[in-house]
Parts: sequence; structure tokens; C-alpha cells
Amino acid sequence: MISRLHLKHFLFAATLLLFGQLFAADSESPVENISAKGGAGEVKITWNLMYDSIPLGRKLVIRYLPSNQTKLDIHPDWKYTKLIDPKETSYKLKGLSINEKYKFAIGVVKDPSITKVDGKNGEKDVVWSKDKSFKTERGWSLGTGLIMRILMLLGSLGVFIYGMKVMSEGIQKAAGQKLREILGAITKNRVKGIFTGFLTTAIIQSSSATTVMVVSFVNAGLLSLKQSIGVIMGANIGTTVTAWIVAFLGFSVSMSDYALPIFLVAIVLLFTNRDNLRSWGEMLVGFAILFLGLELLKSGVPDVKGNVESLAFLESLSGYGTFSVMLFVLMGTVVTIMVQSSSAAMAVTILLCERGIIPFEMAAGMVLGENIGTTITANIAAIIGNVHAKRAARAHLVFNVVGVIWMIAAFYLFIDLIDTMVSTQLPSPMSNQESRPIALALFHTVFNILNVLLLFWFANYITRLVIWMVPSKTDADENINLEYISAGVMVTPELFLLEAQKELAKFGKITSKMSKFFQSLMFEQEKKAKKKLYEKIAKYEEITDRIEIEISGYLSDCAENDLSQESAMKVRGMLAITNELERIGDVFYQMSLTYKRKDEQKIWFTPEQRSNVKTILEAVDLAFEEMLRNLKKEQKDVTLDKAMELEDNINELRNKFRAEHLSSIEKDEFNIRSGIIYTDLIYSSEKLGDHIINVTEALVGKNLIGENLPKLD
Repeated sequence: MISRLHLKHFLFAATLLLFGQLFAADSESPVENISAKGGAGEVKITWNLMYDSIPLGRKLVIRYLPSNQTKLDIHPDWKYTKLIDPKETSYKLKGLSINEKYKFAIGVVKDPSITKVDGKNGEKDVVWSKDKSFKTERGWSLGTGLIMRILMLLGSLGVFIYGMKVMSEGIQKAAGQKLREILGAITKNRVKGIFTGFLTTAIIQSSSATTVMVVSFVNAGLLSLKQSIGVIMGANIGTTVTAWIVAFLGFSVSMSDYALPIFLVAIVLLFTNRDNLRSWGEMLVGFAILFLGLELLKSGVPDVKGNVESLAFLESLSGYGTFSVMLFVLMGTVVTIMVQSSSAAMAVTILLCERGIIPFEMAAGMVLGENIGTTITANIAAIIGNVHAKRAARAHLVFNVVGVIWMIAAFYLFIDLIDTMVSTQLPSPMSNQESRPIALALFHTVFNILNVLLLFWFANYITRLVIWMVPSKTDADENINLEYISAGVMVTPELFLLEAQKELAKFGKITSKMSKFFQSLMFEQEKKAKKKLYEKIAKYEEITDRIEIEISGYLSDCAENDLSQESAMKVRGMLAITNELERIGDVFYQMSLTYKRKDEQKIWFTPEQRSNVKTILEAVDLAFEEMLRNLKKEQKDVTLDKAMELEDNINELRNKFRAEHLSSIEKDEFNIRSGIIYTDLIYSSEKLGDHIINVTEALVGKNLIGENLPKLD
């Protein structure tokens, strides 16, 4: 008879033998779905275990070593962890080198009596999985790459700002009549602007990118401040789509995925022969760099999403009522500023709340803070923009801050409302962690919709506030959009003609300023000041081009109405005036390029040449003054006498200086190169006089658009 003790030993030995034969016959490890996420000097390894393939009581172990050592040694000196309970599905390795690539494997210990695995029994007593690899990240502490991290962060910020600059310049070059009509159609009123902002943000998954584009459009003069506020409101609603994606699917679209396809389209456009298409290519290059800059900013800061456990201390800060809410609003703001994406910050918040690290109401406070933090992106973008771009960015900040303030006041009532709404279909998010992602997405969406519905009626007050916050300080801040003409055509012809007349008077004043800029340029000695004057003249030339397009488009729309003959003649006259004023801007710009060529080639004027140019420009200024007076008068009160007298004076000066110049040529008393530039400036000044008198002639009914066109048989 076999005793029970002998039978027990026999069964154990048989089981052990069978287990060994199993692994001998099939060397594949029962560990599968192995993955590793490297951090700063640490890594988190996760896996799944096929429990049916191993007997009870077996332990797991992990071996690891830097990859360079596994390549050099035939029998590498592996490092081993302590034995791991098979019920565990993750393990964190700490104390690793930073920015280092490692190899690792997970093994199942054959003998349950083994308490430690080392180099002696690591091969014969363990069945290992296939080798995997991971790489640790740089750290933020001194001595572990802090300086490099800071430089990477600053470099990423530089890429972002440069992308914004390239995009803004490309938009300004490519801004034509068709683009302006499209933008005007989708943002003609705030309701359409809200829909535009919502749709754009929902598609590109970034309210930051949308508001940056808005700032760029405002900087280029394609959107007014009032129109931009509507788009920003819509962007706030559009960014809530990401929260629903995270809540339902657990992932968010990376903006860097769009960058390379945009670059491909941009390169094709850059190699075309059409200037307009090349300008669009430049805009797309800037747009792609903008996306890359945003992605680099997010990757250049600590991986908050990958180290959620390190924020467990937040749980201890949640017991102070409204103060805790304000504290978590501040934390949400800081996190969003760090990752430069409210969508990424929202994903982190949902994960923290779902794991129970912070309670639901505190996560909601962080969501409010993220609404403030996301505005920093647009304000960074506005640094290189004009005064209107800065105002659009401030409007985004004011809109979100005001919304957060009223929500904090009604916070706990609103939390109860969300709890009630979610509890109709799911367990209460106050006690059930699985319901919290949906509850936070709902909180985010309802808050932003209510904020838009509330502040929509105060948009004009927001506009006044940001204008007060960012006042115009210099002539460079001159409004490049129409001031008196409204969006639609007026029903009463007399009314829209009056508005158009006011706009023309303002247009004339803008062109007259260019004369002062050029005269200052002639006598300026400092290089930096000269550069600013060159840029100012170029900017004003662009302004005249855009104003001509807007006024001409407005007058063309007016002409489609049933007008009287008198009103039709006035419209033709105004179209002629618009054309002449735009040509004045072109002439001044060409004169600045001529003078710039003089400076670059180090050509010097004689005192007499400089004085003559100044004299004829002063005569042009007198003609400008008369033109501006006539633009403000009623048509019946305008006369040509004074204007013709001033025009004759300019012509006489031109003839006088030309005769003196020809005389100096005969006497060989001048430098040939300076003489060429001198005559160019004199003749250009006389052209200015011609365009100015043409404006007054158009006012009295002469030199009208279409009057001198050839007749068709």
C-alpha cells in the first residue's frame, strides 16, 4: 500500500515534471501584451497573464539592463526585480538612468520554493518572454537635464511664435477680394461667427489653434474685433468635443498629425509660378509650424498625463469649500499653461477624477481653470501682432475669466444640477468613479454653452473693455477696417452715400499722412528710426489697398440697387476717388523704395537737391489740405479754382527743378546716380499732384469711372 505521504510527494513530483515538460515542449511565455512607459529615471511596465497556462503558486520576475550592455556581452549581467505576485498586472522600475534605452523581459519562475532570482538561477529556473525595450526620459531636477529641458521649452516657444509670424505674413500677402468675401460671409454677425468658431475647433481639436487663427486674421485686417469675439465664443464650445471623445473613447487627436500633410500642400504651392498661390503656400507653412510648435510645447514639459500618481497629494486639498474650488481653478490654469492645450489638460483631469485621486467637484474646478489657461496661447500669439490682434486675445481672456467668476459663485448649485442630469442614466458621479468622465464632459459643455448665451448680449461691453485695456498709442495702430460703412447696403441711398463720403474723407487723411512719413524719412539719420519709417509707409500702402477693396465692394453693392441718375453719378465719382487715393499710396510706396535704394547704394544728395524735394512735397501738402477740405464738403459747395491753382504751382516747381537739373548736367556739377534718384522723386511728387486734383475733379463730376472707356459698336 502506498501511504498518503508517499502519494502526496508522488503527485507533487508528477505535477512538477508535467510543468517542466510543458515549458520544455513550448518555450513561449504565458505573459502577453507587454508594454512599457518610460518616465524621468523610471518606467511603468504592464502586461496580461494567461492564468490557465501556469500552475498556482508561481511568481513573476522582471530582468532589465541598458541596451548597450546586452549588445556587448554574450552573457549580460542582468538586473532582477523581487518576485512579483501573478495577480499583479503592472510594476514600476525606479532608480534608472535618465535618457537611456533599456532591454527587459518578464519571466515565470518554475519552482515555487525559489524566493529570489539572480544570475545563477535566472536562466534555468525561469521561462522568459521575448526581450522588449523602453527608453527613460530626461528629468527636471538639477544634474538630470534641467538646462536642456528649459532650452527645449524655450525653443518650442520660439517655433510657435515663428509659425504665428509666418502665417500672419502669408495671410496678409494672400488676402484678396475672394477670401475677404468668404470670411465676411461666415462672420457677418456674431451668431455665424459662433458657429464658425465651434465648427473649426471641433474639426482641429484645439481651441488654442482656433483663437490663434482668429488673432492672425485680426492682425491681417480680415476680421474686426467684434467679429472675432463671436468666433472665440464658438471656439469655447467647440473645445468641449474633445472631452466627449476622451470620455467615450479615451483618446484625443494629436495636432502634429496635421503638420506634415499641410507642409506637403504648402511645398507644392511654393513652387508654382503664381504669386497668390505662393502666398497661400507661405501661410500654410506658418500654419504647419504653428501646429508643430504647439506639439513641441506639450512634449517639452513634464509628462503630467503619464505620471498621474504623483498628483495624489491633491486629494488632501479638497476639504476647504470655496477656497478649494479657487485653488483647483488655479491649478487647472497652471496645468493648461504648461501643456499649452486645454484638451490635454482636460484629459488629465478626467483621468485624475476617474481614478479617485480628486473628487468630482474639485475636478470641475480644474476644468474652469483650464478655460482660463487656454487663453495664454492666443495672448502669446498676439505679442507680434498689432493693436487689434492684442485686443482680440484680451477679449478671449476677459470672456473666459468672467465666465469662471460667475460659475464659482454658483458652483455648488451647478454641481447639483450636473449630478441630477447624470443620475437619470448613470450612477451619481459624486460616489461612482465610472460616471465621472461623462459627468465632467457634460459639466464642461453646459458651462461653456451657458457662458456664451449669457455673455453674447454683453459683447459690445467686452469690446469697449478690451479697447480700454489696449489703447491705440501710435499712428501705426490706425484702424485698417471701415469705420463708417456698415455690413449691409442701406435702404436709403442718401444714407449710404453719406457714410461712404465719411469713409472717403478718412481714406484721404490716411494717404496724406504718408507725405509726412516720407519727409521725415528724408531727414532721419538713425538707422532704426529709418527702418520703422520704411515699414510704416509699406504698412500704409497695404492699408490703402484694403480700404480701396472694401469701399469699392460696398459702392458696387450700392450700385446694384435702383438708384436715381444723380445717385448713380455720385457712386461713379466715389469709385473714381477711391481709385485715385489708392494710387497715391502706391506712389508714396514707390518713392520710399527709391529712397531706400539711395541709402543702400550710399548715394548722397546735395543740399540743393534735398531742399528742392522738400519744397515740392510741401506744395503737395497744401494740395492735400485743399483735397481734404473738399472731401468733407457737400458736392454743390466744391469748386476747382483753389485746387487747380495748387496743382499749377506743383507743375511749375516740377518744370523749374527740371530746368535747373538739365543746366547742372551741362555744367557737369552733379553725381549721375544721385541725379537719377533726384529726378524720380521730383516726377513722383508731380504725379501725386495729378492724383490729388483728379480727386477734386471727381467730386465736381469730372474724370468719373467709366466716363473715358471706349464705346463698343
